[in-house]
Amino acid sequence: MPKATARHILVATEDKCNELKAQIEGGADFAEIAKANSSCPSSRDGGNLGSFGPGQMVKEFDTVVFSAPVNIVQGPVKTQFGYHLLEVTSRQD
Repeated sequence: MPKATARHILVATEDKCNELKAQIEGGADFAEIAKANSSCPSSRDGGNLGSFGPGQMVKEFDTVVFSAPVNIVQGPVKTQFGYHLLEVTSRQD
């Protein structure tokens, strides 16, 4: 069964999500941006979501996590919770 590890940043607006993505692409540390901005409890751990398989996260997450390139920040990804930046840190297919 496929497994992935990922981290994310959750914010309320697409604009904020794009702003943070630009900061990360400009060299800012993903974990530090997550700690300072993400509204998810995972922010305490730099946005780390740990390891999970298909179907354990919301559909929009699964689609990105199990198809996107590893170590490339993806997003904004809209879910019922808000807007996310996602980074797949490892994946075993």
